[in-house]
Amino acid sequence: MKWGEFDLNWGRPLKSILSIFDKKIVSFKFHHLTSSNLTFLDKDFEEKKRSFENFKKYEKFFEDNGVIINQNKRLKIINKSFLKILGKKGLKINENPKLIDEVVNLVDSPNVLLCKFDKKFLSVPKEILTLTMESHQKYFPTFNDKNEITNEFLIVTNKKDKKGLIKIGNERVVDARLSDAEFFWNKDKTQNLVKKVSELKSMNFFKGLGSYFDKVQRMRKISGMISDELLISKEKVELLASICKTDLTSDLVGEFPELQGLMGGYFSEYQGFDKDISLAISEQYLPIGLNSIVPKKPFSVTLSITDKIDTLVGFFGINEKPTSSKDPLALRRVALGIIRTIIENKKNLKINDLLNYSSRLYDDQGYNLENKDLQKELEDFLKDRFRYYLKNKEIRYDIIEATLSSFSLNNLFSSFEKAKCLNKVINTQIGIDINSSYKRASNILDHEMKNNEIEINDTTDPGIFKSDFEKNLYKKINDIKKYYSTINSDENCEKSLSILAETKKEVFEFFDNVKVNEDNETLRKNRLELINMLCKTFQNYINFRFLKAHNE
Repeated sequence: MKWGEFDLNWGRPLKSILSIFDKKIVSFKFHHLTSSNLTFLDKDFEEKKRSFENFKKYEKFFEDNGVIINQNKRLKIINKSFLKILGKKGLKINENPKLIDEVVNLVDSPNVLLCKFDKKFLSVPKEILTLTMESHQKYFPTFNDKNEITNEFLIVTNKKDKKGLIKIGNERVVDARLSDAEFFWNKDKTQNLVKKVSELKSMNFFKGLGSYFDKVQRMRKISGMISDELLISKEKVELLASICKTDLTSDLVGEFPELQGLMGGYFSEYQGFDKDISLAISEQYLPIGLNSIVPKKPFSVTLSITDKIDTLVGFFGINEKPTSSKDPLALRRVALGIIRTIIENKKNLKINDLLNYSSRLYDDQGYNLENKDLQKELEDFLKDRFRYYLKNKEIRYDIIEATLSSFSLNNLFSSFEKAKCLNKVINTQIGIDINSSYKRASNILDHEMKNNEIEINDTTDPGIFKSDFEKNLYKKINDIKKYYSTINSDENCEKSLSILAETKKEVFEFFDNVKVNEDNETLRKNRLELINMLCKTFQNYINFRFLKAHNE
């Protein structure tokens, strides 16, 4: 703001600058102001001034007059009052660091009051009540031990309320605010969601990506494809996708954009839609970070992934991609949401097919996705987010690289499970046995192939084995191959690792007793083929080549 005839912009009118160091004035000019050892004692009466020689005396003087200079002290006073009042009432408040920080900086002589609003407003969803009080009024709504909102709330004032007028005034204000919210709630919840779909045509999703109506039409088809994989009703999923964005046309979401999705869930529930549809609409934007909750019900999972797939494909398609330092459209969070939802629901989805299908849907609607490397960039982007997820799960770095070298987006959950299980046993005897067996085989194979003109073509001939050690290893490899031929996405990773670890005896006996670099070229090639067969069989689990040796 500006004031008077001055050009200075500041949050509040600046009247003086008090600047002292070692009891001396630090003199400087800032616009029309010159620093001094003086400050005003009253914001309304400029003739009341006082000089100070150090901060300690400055702070004590004001504290003696009821003004708390120290921000941390103000915070302690507020929190202590909160605990006292809430403890007596058996209530609690939401953790809202941003709000408490704002309130601490709005007052210099904090005083906490417990106020009430009319109980009739408790029929309005608690999210509306909470946002109305927190965002508009900087109040703290209270909740009982069942996490139900009550009609009592806390306010932080800047002075004592000796006559009770401050409490009365704030209760009148919140009643007026909640009356407006109640009006919008009663109006919006009766608006037929199916009929509201056409209104989305006038709401732009993003330049170059069409309207929200276009978006939900694409989402209908993507969600239908996912429903086939999850074996849920395609008709129901398509209805869900059609109405999931209609709350964007409501007055409540217009007033509180934070409520989008949640309000759609409430509206659909009020209008008699199935509970899983209402829940899916309310959870469509989840998860919103690394630690937020993840949708768990099939319809919720479907809608959440559908929305994020369409968003990712669209923005990457028009080259609105994150940079190393900026991500204004929160696409990293969107990608991580897809990964978390899939992994934490223990499902594999054909993400590559969904990405490709989604880009075709944009083309079908006439939107030109100019990014010619769209599919590859999306795969790389999701792969990078998967790496980030694995790091946050404290998976060892070489296991991460081994996982990423041989993984497919279509097998996200399986890849995570393999990495997690291997990470758990890597330093146990099982992990040591697996790693030492693979490393011994791959190192010899690499060494022999480096200086050898023999071409390996995956043809091991057991008919020319010269020892039982070759036969035993060959049999062991075939046992593992047979095991892998019987499993699909339901692999028991712990069992797989145990089976791989059990090969150590045959592997070490082979290398201890069989000369690989045989003079006879046919025998040498056959033994190299056998070793190559062993390495490839291990790689059914993960690319062990990227793992560091146990003693490294």
